[in-house]
Amino acid sequence: MKFHQINLDSWNRKPYFDHYLNQVRCTFSMTANIDLTELLPLLREKKVKLYPAFLYMVTQAVNAHREFRTTYDAEGHLGYWEKMIPSYTFFHQDDQTFSSMWTDFMDDFYLFYENYTADMKMYGDNKGIVAKAMEPPYTFPVSCIPWVSFTGFNLNIFGDGQYLLPIITSGKYFEQEGKTLLPVSLQVHHAVCDGYHASLFMNDLQKWASDGKNWLLVP
Repeated sequence: MKFHQINLDSWNRKPYFDHYLNQVRCTFSMTANIDLTELLPLLREKKVKLYPAFLYMVTQAVNAHREFRTTYDAEGHLGYWEKMIPSYTFFHQDDQTFSSMWTDFMDDFYLFYENYTADMKMYGDNKGIVAKAMEPPYTFPVSCIPWVSFTGFNLNIFGDGQYLLPIITSGKYFEQEGKTLLPVSLQVHHAVCDGYHASLFMNDLQKWASDGKNWLLVP
């Protein structure tokens, strides 16, 4: 996957990047309810699980805006990946632990669903934090807390404060005023993302959820 290096001297975001990375190091999170009222019946009709559909939608939203793909490469250069793929957690019912998995992404949903299903079949019983080794550098983290319909969620990442990629977490969907809503939390670094960009993500995610009848069509 191609990594595009950013020239800081000509980057129009440089003053914001410097401020929120070096002067007031800052991350923030946003939680919104995504309307799944029309999507869930389609998933049930196609016998498709919600979690891989969610992974597909969030990956499309991430890949639509380079702000969500901006990070450092292995040599410490600032830039952005051409495309990214999801690295997601899944739960082991027998011992209540979780593991992480990455899956190659395809724009065709059913090709991605095949990749997801194959990975879960091959690695889904592996215990430990990492179920599938050799994770490429162009991944972003996604997780799910399906036991609670939260109204806010925040991760506290300790270290040098230079983790720039978005972190996406979904909760338990719930019914409200005739709609089925899924709480989704997005955590970003203010050095590369503002509230505007976080809003773009949530609005894009809603568009994908509302447009399920198109990408869920059988090829």
